[in-house]
Parts: sequence; structure tokens; C-alpha cells
Amino acid sequence: MRMGRNLSGGLGSLAVVAVAFAALLAYVALVREADWALFFQLSVNGLTLGSVYALIALGYSMVYGILKLLNFAHGDVYMVGAFVGFGVLTMFGGPLNPTIPVWLLVVIMLAVAMVACGGLGVLIERFAYRPLRDAPRIAPLISALGVSFFLQNSALLLVGADFRDYNPFDLIGLEGFDVGPVFISRIRIIVVATAIALMILLTLLVARTRIGKAMRATSFDREAAMMMGIDTDRVIAATFFIGSALAGAAGVMFGLVFSQVFHFMGFLAGLKGFTAAVVGGIGSIPGAMVGGLLVGLTEAYATGYLSGNWSDLMVFSLLVVVMLVRPTGLLGSPAIQKV
Repeated sequence: MRMGRNLSGGLGSLAVVAVAFAALLAYVALVREADWALFFQLSVNGLTLGSVYALIALGYSMVYGILKLLNFAHGDVYMVGAFVGFGVLTMFGGPLNPTIPVWLLVVIMLAVAMVACGGLGVLIERFAYRPLRDAPRIAPLISALGVSFFLQNSALLLVGADFRDYNPFDLIGLEGFDVGPVFISRIRIIVVATAIALMILLTLLVARTRIGKAMRATSFDREAAMMMGIDTDRVIAATFFIGSALAGAAGVMFGLVFSQVFHFMGFLAGLKGFTAAVVGGIGSIPGAMVGGLLVGLTEAYATGYLSGNWSDLMVFSLLVVVMLVRPTGLLGSPAIQKV
């Protein structure tokens, strides 16, 4: 019965989203005089940005699913990933004169950023969250905010407040594909394809591997998992590593598409990643993906049809509306109360 109610609630929430999308199509057709080229170009932009938000949201959902902890330092791990990627880019000659093939350089940037941010996530869990695991829930939340400020100010001291530019047009070029009146650049295709591949790999890891099964068991009941012989400390560390690695990849992808990175970029991106996780259903991996794409599309449409000043307002309005309609998120389910 509970599963049926959750399914019907999720379908009802998705129906609301479908109605809103239909209203947008009607707006384009009637008010904007059927400017479909703009609509599809904004959709491409929104899917690209949404892929980045989805990767950030996955880290929030994974950590919350296991520890019921809102890791507000996660956005700053994403910022660190962007700077690590820029450091690798500079090490290999920069965007104007790369010393190795561009495709290999991009792969190395992603790999190094993911490993570095994964290690950073493990350190954060070990020293900022593990000692507070049995403390009142407000304590790790305050610790998360402290880690966030620590990472922001450390980046400011180490690299300064100047913007760093990936120069993706010089690095990768302007090549792409024309689909009717819509131009899709090669870098956007690379980013969306990489994000989808990482999401699929994460889904397979959680569903079919031994560590994935241990994650699901720990998420369901940590004490019972410990009694069954699962090393929950190792599982939690692995969860932080994977979630933080995805944030690091998102940071590099953002730099490759939107060019400029800076020390404070993780704050707003982290809030939007958190919004995506909550909209999709925090604790749900498919929900984080759906939520990320919805947030990205909402931001792109608001920027294109209203103005950039409206984009953040519309994104957080989406959060409020979804919480009023379905407090558990589009694909979330009510928490099981142990008695």
C-alpha cells in the first residue's frame, strides 16, 4: 500500500511538471510567436547546466541517504574540482598551447579532479563529521558550514580572488552541429554525455556491486548493517569519495562550458544542487538526476524568456512549489520510522 501511494504521488507530481511544461509550450506558441529556435536553444543550454547540477545533487543525495546529513560543504568541493581542473590545464600548457592531445587533456583533468575531490571528501568526513556522528544533529550541520567557509577562504588565500578562465573556445574550438535552427557545440555534447555516463555508472555501482549493496543496507539501517558485519565506516567513506568525485567532475565541466571559475562559485551552485536534490527527492539517485535537469531547464528558460535577474528567483520558486505539492520531492518517499 505504501509503495502504491508513493508511486501515485510521484506520478501526480510529474503530472504537475508536465502541465507546467505544456503551459510553457503554449506561451512560446502564442505569446512568443512560435520562436521555437530560441526554445530549443534554451533547452540545450538548460540540459547542459542541469547535467552539472545533477552531478552536484547526487553527492547531496548519497550522503543524506546514508547519514541523514546535509553536507553544505559539498558546493565548495565542486569549486575545488574546478580549480584542480584549471591547474592541470595550466600544467599541460594551457588552452592556447596544450602539450598533449586535447581529448587526453580533458580526460586527465576530469580524472585528477575526481580523485582529488574524492580524497578531500574522505578527509572532510573523517575529521569534520565522523567525530560528531552520534552528536545532536545540529552539530554536524554547523560543522558542515564551518568546512564550507574554510574551503572558500583557503581558496581565496591560495589562488586569490581573480577569475580563472578555461578558454574552452581556444582549447576545444567552436565546432558543433546544426540541428535545424539550433546550434549544439561539441563541448556541450561532451559535458552532457560525460554526465550521463557518470550517472549510469553510479546507478550500476549502487545496484550491482558489493559496495553498492552495502551502501543500500547502511542507508536502510546503519545499526543493523553493523551487526551483519558491514564495515559502515568504510561504506560511509566510500560514499563521500564517490559523491565528492562527482562534484569534482561537475566543477571541471562547468569550467569547460562556462569558462570562468572563482573561489566563491561553490556557494550558489551548491544551493542549486541542494535544490535539485530536494526537488527530485533527497536520498533518491534518480530523483537527483531529474531534479538537476529540472533546475537547469528552469534557470535557462527564466534567463531566456525573462532575464538573468529572474533566474535564481524562478529556481527557488520551483523548490517552494514542489515542497508544497509533494514534500518528499518528485521521486522521493517518506522516511521509514523505526519502532
